Amino acid sequence: MQGPWCHACGQSGEDFHRSIRLLAGEVFENLFHFDGRLWRTLPDLTLRPDRLTKNYLAGHRVPQIPPLRLFLVALLLVFITGSISGNVYVVAKIDNKGRIVTSQPLDKETTAELADATQQIQSQLPMQAIRAFEASKGWLAVRMKAAFGDPERFLLILESWGERFAFLSLPLATLLLSLLFATERKFYMFDHAIFSLHSLSALGLLLSLVFVLDRVTGGNGGWLLLAAPIHLFRHMRGVYGTTVSGTLVRMGLLFAGSVVGFGLIVTALLAVGLYGMG
Repeated sequence: MQGPWCHACGQSGEDFHRSIRLLAGEVFENLFHFDGRLWRTLPDLTLRPDRLTKNYLAGHRVPQIPPLRLFLVALLLVFITGSISGNVYVVAKIDNKGRIVTSQPLDKETTAELADATQQIQSQLPMQAIRAFEASKGWLAVRMKAAFGDPERFLLILESWGERFAFLSLPLATLLLSLLFATERKFYMFDHAIFSLHSLSALGLLLSLVFVLDRVTGGNGGWLLLAAPIHLFRHMRGVYGTTVSGTLVRMGLLFAGSVVGFGLIVTALLAVGLYGMG
């Protein structure tokens, strides 16, 4: 010991045998410490996102929540609030081949809704396509028929993998920003990643608020999504220092690229879901 610390590893020499009262005090102390950073981070994230990102890139990082942790918390909030807003999220355990080992079954009402939706899709398909699927023994045909026959299981697989695929939005946004600002040599991939973490975190918090308002007001919270492009405009222009027209053009290209990337992610998710139906 050198003072209250171990000189070799830095471990505190305090006594870790504590009473319940001391443990409760530590919990509140850590909570308020986190809240201190939380209440310094959230106002900037929602109202002054450019300042939050620029401060982090400039090295002023201690007063704010780490961007990756903030993004993971926001992502978790999206799925939690989505589940309480009336959407169905079912806990399922999947093996390494994508097959469900154990799952929590859906309620009868949801199962009936899925069956009705499946019948509507089948009724809208041309008869030639249905006959071709019935006659085919290929990989896709077999799994498509299995998905139509058991939509509940197919939905379970999609929901179980959906949270993992949602994380792909981060590298997608970083890559798109790197392409949009390829001529700006003063910005690096790390800068785009931090911008993406803060921007996606703000979007996740906005979606969570929309889900909660939908639950409270009966589906009237979607108008809040109008704040998303305004927030992105201020964030992008403030961090990258672009003109109004340059920011709007890049926002349009970012939206187009995000639609394409999101489509690829959804396609990959469907492929994984169909694979699990084998």
